[in-house]
Amino acid sequence: MGEEPRVSPLKNFVAGGVGGACLLLAGHPLDTIKVRLQTQPKASCTQYVLYTGTYDCFRKTVSKEVQASSGESRYAGPLDCAVRLYKEQGIRSVYKGTVLTLIRDVPSNGLYFLTYEYLKNFLTPEGQSVSQLSTSNILLAGGVAGILNWTIALPPDVLKSNFQTAADGKYRGLVDVLRTLLREEGPKALYKGFNAVFLRAFPANAACFLGFEVALKGLNMLAPSW
Repeated sequence: MGEEPRVSPLKNFVAGGVGGACLLLAGHPLDTIKVRLQTQPKASCTQYVLYTGTYDCFRKTVSKEVQASSGESRYAGPLDCAVRLYKEQGIRSVYKGTVLTLIRDVPSNGLYFLTYEYLKNFLTPEGQSVSQLSTSNILLAGGVAGILNWTIALPPDVLKSNFQTAADGKYRGLVDVLRTLLREEGPKALYKGFNAVFLRAFPANAACFLGFEVALKGLNMLAPSW
């Protein structure tokens, strides 16, 4: 068997950036819908839900909005948003929801990469290198890994979205967010945005890993000595 190519941190860093860009391009629209479904107010006797489902949210977002339900832009861009948050509430506001993000990302990303690497090896024909895996199998491995990732990431993601978008002082912490959602909406509240998440998971993560693998192969051809 031939010697496996040397692992280059620089190439993996660049290829990872390409993969991340592919994930955002493929998944961002449904990610926006996911957050809106997760954070919409609960229906009551005096208020209807804003969106009845994934398609309804998509239709209303495209026809009526950019950033807010009023149709008015609150921020000129991400830099303006960060600066204004810092001026109004200090550095802690920029990192609001960090603990919930860690609770979401550490276990889910562990499962994510474990699943991808396992499936790559499982799908590689005997006698061939993993680096020779076909495009269709890369897409399959990445898509399945993305679905499993979101299976365990969705509940903490719902908590994070609600905590980050809530009015200042509404929640005392992550336990309070969980307790409030369960009391007001029941366990199903932890899976708000389910359809949007799983419509997004396969194509977005398949695109991510395909972008990564293609970029890595291209870098190995262009600069084999890096």
